[in-house]
Amino acid sequence: MTALFRAIGAFALLVSPLAAPLPLAAQEAPAAAPAPQAPPASLQSGDEVPWLYQGSDIPVDREWLFGEMKNGLRYAVRENGVPPGQVSIRIRIDAGSLHETDKEQGYAHLLEHMLFRESKYLGSGEAIPTWQRLGATLGHDTNAETTPTHTVYKIDLPAITPDGLEESFKLLSGMVREPVLNKANIAAEVPIVLAEMREQSGAGQRVSEQTLATLFAGQRLANRRPIGTEATLRATDQASLEAFHQRWYRPENTVIVVVGDVDPVQFARLIERYFGDWHGQGPAVPAPDFGDPLAPPGADGSNPIGEVAVAVEADMPRNMTYAVMRPWRQVQDTVVYNEGLMLDAVSQAIINRRLESRARSGGSYLYAEVQQDDISRSADATFVSFAPLDGDWQAALADVRGVIADALSHPPTQEEIDREVAQFDTAFASEVEQRKVLAGAKLADNIVRALDIRETVASPETALAIFRGMRARFNPANVFEHTRKLFEGDVVRGIYVTPQGDEASAAQLRLALARDADPDGASRLANRTISFDKLPPVGKPGEFVERKPLGLLDIEQVDFANGVKAIVWSNNDEPGRVSVKVRFGGGYRSFTEATAPYATLGEMALVSSGIGELDEDDLDRLVTGRKMAFDFEIGDAVFSFGAQTRSADVADQLYLFAAKLGMPRWDRNPVLRAKAAAEIGYTSYATSPAGVLARDLEYLVRDKDARFVTPDPAMMKGTSPEGFREFWEARMAEGPLEVLVIGEFDREAVVETLRRTFGALPSRVPLSPEVAARVPAFPEADNDAPVVLKHRGDADQAAAVIAWPSGGGTARLRESRQLSILVDLFNNRLMDALRERLGASYAPAAISDWPTDLSGGGTIRALAQLRPKDVPVFFAEADRIAQDLVENPPSEDEMQRAAQPLGQLYNRAMTSNMFILLQLEGATSDPGRVELIRSLVADHSATRGEIMQLLARRYFGGRTGWRLAVIPEGQELARAANDNERAEAKHLQVPAVSGR
Repeated sequence: MTALFRAIGAFALLVSPLAAPLPLAAQEAPAAAPAPQAPPASLQSGDEVPWLYQGSDIPVDREWLFGEMKNGLRYAVRENGVPPGQVSIRIRIDAGSLHETDKEQGYAHLLEHMLFRESKYLGSGEAIPTWQRLGATLGHDTNAETTPTHTVYKIDLPAITPDGLEESFKLLSGMVREPVLNKANIAAEVPIVLAEMREQSGAGQRVSEQTLATLFAGQRLANRRPIGTEATLRATDQASLEAFHQRWYRPENTVIVVVGDVDPVQFARLIERYFGDWHGQGPAVPAPDFGDPLAPPGADGSNPIGEVAVAVEADMPRNMTYAVMRPWRQVQDTVVYNEGLMLDAVSQAIINRRLESRARSGGSYLYAEVQQDDISRSADATFVSFAPLDGDWQAALADVRGVIADALSHPPTQEEIDREVAQFDTAFASEVEQRKVLAGAKLADNIVRALDIRETVASPETALAIFRGMRARFNPANVFEHTRKLFEGDVVRGIYVTPQGDEASAAQLRLALARDADPDGASRLANRTISFDKLPPVGKPGEFVERKPLGLLDIEQVDFANGVKAIVWSNNDEPGRVSVKVRFGGGYRSFTEATAPYATLGEMALVSSGIGELDEDDLDRLVTGRKMAFDFEIGDAVFSFGAQTRSADVADQLYLFAAKLGMPRWDRNPVLRAKAAAEIGYTSYATSPAGVLARDLEYLVRDKDARFVTPDPAMMKGTSPEGFREFWEARMAEGPLEVLVIGEFDREAVVETLRRTFGALPSRVPLSPEVAARVPAFPEADNDAPVVLKHRGDADQAAAVIAWPSGGGTARLRESRQLSILVDLFNNRLMDALRERLGASYAPAAISDWPTDLSGGGTIRALAQLRPKDVPVFFAEADRIAQDLVENPPSEDEMQRAAQPLGQLYNRAMTSNMFILLQLEGATSDPGRVELIRSLVADHSATRGEIMQLLARRYFGGRTGWRLAVIPEGQELARAANDNERAEAKHLQVPAVSGR
């Protein structure tokens, strides 16, 4: 059950008539129930304790059916119709990078790739195209992961048919049991893994590796990256890889989890049919000893300081992590054990709230956090992480340890405990309310997570009952006892990351950690209760102008006299859940070159700056025991607040949003903290090509429009809390205001709440015509010559982008949906060329961006991370693909591979209230958007070759794409391919995509 308890602990801090039928095979009816047959013999039933619950007194979740076959393979199956027609399959192999020998480093992950390359029933390069024809999106629906402790293959099959389900199990059995691990496939796949390794490398990866080496010194985890090493990967041969597969890919090391819109007994039959005759070769091999964290000889038992390190990286922000380490041991997952976990979680939440309060009030650190975790079955550790504001790391360390020392010397107050307990209770109760809309893929992943930590799962009702049944144990004495245990261990290790080598030494770090900490009693939170019913009204309740049906289902539009317009749809499709969105103002249109830095600060500090008489701490108290959120986003043409809340909290959520607009507060500290965070983090952008793209791409692809610049420290120094208020106070009052509320609620009660909140706001100030007319420009391409930027990362890392202008608005929105299919075609071909054929890039991508709130400004972009020498190859391949799409219509099969997954993706999304909300955005000012929802699925899934060619001619033909290259400092851009090389690339036959 701990899988749910741990998840809750971490979280605490349209319907089918609208969609045109898909003219695709996968849109057939879901698998029909087979004729009654006897359940498989290995399916556990009756009072038999399922294998997952053996040794546990956690009540079994009877919605799961469990089986254990004679060959040792175990499985868990369950019926679930969210989303309708989907089946989610997880195959977990209990072997990861910790199971490798020194010479096998990277084999677990390489094998993950190899299974997608070729296997018994799938020829070379056939896996991904086959899954695409079944409607599965690459990366989203077909994927895999390798961790230190396991390898998991993940397939989500939409609109599955009986034949498709049968075929899927057959294909998966061939992949897992009989992959083709020959020399040719190894030679094809190793360069792809090396490309993936290259994308991961750089300053951040070096810090990660040094952190693992320090915190897990003497254990296998210290030097076992799942990606492996270049030397071991290049040395891979068929015999050694087959030996690894034979050793670990055995039925007794395998668990299959299937959840979907089919009778689970049918899942069990298919598992038995395709895996029942599987037997391992040779004797089973036990997992290696992962090792324990041990204190070095002579360490002080009361404060056993072990390994410490200082990592110097010129462009990385300062950060310190130290950990109290204990050996990991498998536990009996009992009710008592889970009660202890919840006491641990409450203890951590209290400390973290105190640490955050200290930072908000002007502490010496930007953030700090305490977290207990079990890491890769290698350690049970309590981690303390924080970011000093400047080079005085010792002051920051002393402040953080002072807050912790006080928690270790004085019990918390009951009020502090009750506050955190209320938060957890809301989280558990929400799981119960929304269990009917829990996606099958998430349920399957929960089982996988439980397997990895060797624990169980429980129904939301069981988890809530256990939590509420231990309320008497949430008292100062018990929480204090668990707090102290969190900081007891066999060894304390730490690492400090700094851009300046002379700032700290290992000896200084060791001394600072060994020094006694002075308890900081000022960090305790004072008792204070704040409730919504005591807050002032937003204003005089407004008047209705009109209430009318929107023309879709029973969705209603409500207009108020002050100009505010609302869209309201009450339904019970998602019990207990309500989605809320507030759209206002001009978005990025509202910024100028002088005010551009306030976009970055607004994203970080606008919500935190408070409401009325309430500061950030008060807001935290206000929402205690409620499921409420306050997301803020700056869009192309609007600002927005958003939240997913509960039916019981929707009225207060609406008040919170309206109060932020109607009576904002302007505290200084959140702005100063946001400034510090932006300045500290800026230099880290230069550490990799991906960082440079994140920093500069939006600015450059919009023709150096200053509104989209990432502000550097000099620009940030020109900002102030006073300037922040001046800019944002005006933005909060201007432009149209639209509120969308969709979910399970009392319609009349919510309309009345809207009248008393948003209807009570002052009339909006119109956007100036100049601001309203702003549309981002697109840069002119310079005769194939790319813009060149430099990064300070590794010498073998580069990135390249090519982009074309597209459009915007809703007048041609249906065309933009067809354009998405074309771009997916482009994406598949780019993946085929750069990854599969050339091994130059791990995850090249093509993306279509079509803003619906602007009349233009859209782009089509293709990008990839690769070696500097391969930048011209990327541009040549992108040009070749674009030109071929202009000259030749794609084949029917290729269109199916693009349109089938895309259509199924939208078909599934249409079952979500949040997705419908997103489609209705802007409908109060642009009613045509409502009608466009009806054709959304068909527009994304049905097309013809001549349409694809017409769009290619419109967007690619007769123009040169704008180019950007990011290469290492000290290097020159590699020369472009000559005419012969271009001709050769153009005529090469590209195989179908494979791998993940």
